[in-house]
Amino acid sequence: MVVLATSLGFPRMGPYRELKKALESYWNGSSTPEELEQVAAGLRERHWRFQAGHGIDHVPSGDFSLYDHVLDTADLVGAIPNRYRHDDEVSRLDRYFAMARGGSLGGVGVTALEMTKWFDTNYHYLVPELDPGQTFTLSSTRPLDHFAQARALGITTRPVLLGPISFLLLSKYADDRGSSLVLLPALLPVYAELLAELRRAGAEWVQIDEPVLGLDLDPTQRGAFGRVYQELHEAAPALRIALTTYFSGLGENLPTTLTLPVSALHLDAVSDPSQVDEAIASAPDSLALSLGVVDGRNVWRSDLEATLTRLEGARRTLGSDRLLIGPSCSLLHLPVDLDLEPSIDTELRSWLAFAAQRLEEIGILARGLNEGRDAVAQELRESTEAATARAGSARVHDPAVARRMGAHDASQERRTSTYGERRATQAARLGLPVLPTTTIGSFPQTAAIRSLRSNYHKGRVDAAAYEEGMRSAIAEVIAFQDEIDIDVLVHGEPERNDMVEYFGELLGGCVVTSNGWVQSYGSRCVKPPIIYGDITRSEPMTVAWASYAQSLTTKPVKGMLTGPITILQWSFVRNDQPLADTARQLAFAIRDEVIDLEAAGIRVIQIDEPALREGLPLHRADHRDYLAWSVAAFRLASSGVRDETQIHTHMCYCDFNDVIESIAAFDADVISMEASRSQMELLHAFGDFEYPNEVGPGIWDIHSPRVPDVDEMVDLIGAAMAVVPVQRLWVNPDCGLKTRRWEEVRPALTHLVEAARRVRTGIAG
Repeated sequence: MVVLATSLGFPRMGPYRELKKALESYWNGSSTPEELEQVAAGLRERHWRFQAGHGIDHVPSGDFSLYDHVLDTADLVGAIPNRYRHDDEVSRLDRYFAMARGGSLGGVGVTALEMTKWFDTNYHYLVPELDPGQTFTLSSTRPLDHFAQARALGITTRPVLLGPISFLLLSKYADDRGSSLVLLPALLPVYAELLAELRRAGAEWVQIDEPVLGLDLDPTQRGAFGRVYQELHEAAPALRIALTTYFSGLGENLPTTLTLPVSALHLDAVSDPSQVDEAIASAPDSLALSLGVVDGRNVWRSDLEATLTRLEGARRTLGSDRLLIGPSCSLLHLPVDLDLEPSIDTELRSWLAFAAQRLEEIGILARGLNEGRDAVAQELRESTEAATARAGSARVHDPAVARRMGAHDASQERRTSTYGERRATQAARLGLPVLPTTTIGSFPQTAAIRSLRSNYHKGRVDAAAYEEGMRSAIAEVIAFQDEIDIDVLVHGEPERNDMVEYFGELLGGCVVTSNGWVQSYGSRCVKPPIIYGDITRSEPMTVAWASYAQSLTTKPVKGMLTGPITILQWSFVRNDQPLADTARQLAFAIRDEVIDLEAAGIRVIQIDEPALREGLPLHRADHRDYLAWSVAAFRLASSGVRDETQIHTHMCYCDFNDVIESIAAFDADVISMEASRSQMELLHAFGDFEYPNEVGPGIWDIHSPRVPDVDEMVDLIGAAMAVVPVQRLWVNPDCGLKTRRWEEVRPALTHLVEAARRVRTGIAG
């Protein structure tokens, strides 16, 4: 028997974002469903062959999605809300994308499903909507089709399914007084039918992901696993189930999980190495352990020598036939291939591993276990040399940063006056009406803007032409906002490729890739910076653009910055020091920028922190420490200004209840957030807690191409006024407008301003 090499999932977009381009071509009517599927099928085939070619024994299928795997699961089990069922003539594909993006379905406008973060990652999933009387049926053959496609290539894959308990607990259940787990009796027959079909199709293994096992479950939730997996085992007893967990240690859930009637249990040995020894000691003889020993979420090359030593110890106890090795989680969260990055220098490259390199590492470790260390001696030596070189590199540690960190004083984390005192000063200076209107920051990134920016970075246009083009784009955005009478303007950020990548290009201690794309949601991809060393800011990063925009209008223009926690969470962060230390370094850099913006005459400064909630550790016992240093970092970044300078922050889709007190502790004068998809439900945390400062809940879902009318926006403002006093309420979209077209932005923002004006008139009346 040999140790098996596994993969839990592979990036979907393709090395050059082929799927993104195919999706957007289909959405804009330039291609057919058949052409979209042709691209998707080609990517699946390429990914299967690539993984098999790297020695992966268990190649996954079903991990590929046209938009989101949770949405795929809702579609698979027939959990389609009624608003998408009104027209039987609508194609299945158009209904699927209507659930993801909203828009028009059979001539009727529909809103999209809510979207939120996938655990503590920057990936967004679509939240299924379930009713107390929900029925389920096997409504798609997608897992079977993908398995058959791979088998025709000579590759017997391991189909991947989102587990039934995770699916239900991650869904939105209409009965607030009950648990979605009451739907298990209705849902399990669908899973049982699918498992039986997969076995008949020739599947030997199936991977069932239950990531909720990494959360703090109550006894009822934990107890459901025994009943569920006994039923699934009985449905297809010859099909071996690999129960997969990731992102966290199982904690109190581990003893229960070890008793389940499954063939293998996958553990994330990167996020919580300590759970491995307990699992090895306690696992029954019938259970194999799959150890996720290479990091599926960060890009630092594995220490293969140390990892192989740990695995050799596990094999001595378990035996080769009960040991599988793989990544800590799906490789979805990594760029595809380091070989696509010729601009990264040799030294830094030697420290890194993307998805392709993770497969190589898994293959090396499997060969070392199965053939002996001599078979991989050179690879082990190279890994050790790279780790030693990184630890001693002068580019990682900056003495000046160390001195500033050592001189840090907690008084730097406090504004001079309380919010109540600042509010009066800011009101006198800004002169804003009740229900002031603003946007979140970015405006449409047109093809012309993207082309100019790309040509400038490639040296095809000079700095003067670039600056002239950017100023022209800023002037257009300012003129439009003045025309429709928005109260607090933004410059539109034409110079920025991404809210984190932009700062990664300008801060010392960071490097930005050329093709290191990672899926955020749907076709939206980002290139997370790689933070490899101490953070420095050598010169202002945003002041010139903000100052130019302010010179074009008498109204206040917001200075736009990304906060330290979001840069931290949306980057690949160095793993050689505590996250809190890197966050403080980032906070000092942003603090310097805030002070320079104020000195340049910018009266309103927004420091976005959409990633605060997603960074919350999955176990409650770890929350307090994370929130303490996160709040301290934001306050360090924002507290160097005078009372009359208004500080805003912005946050994205999340459950605010867990972090509402910490958001209040930010002491930002105004917080804006995404709220329209939930019809203001997310805002209730700010009312229940009696949030003390000002709030701007979004009234336009910018993740959808749909343009809401004035009446709909008026209704959302009214819903917000039921929670937050009107004197502390702002009116704004959900998020930045970078991904929207001007054809959508012009009418939607015009409606937004008119809605605010109409409500003001009603209040005055």
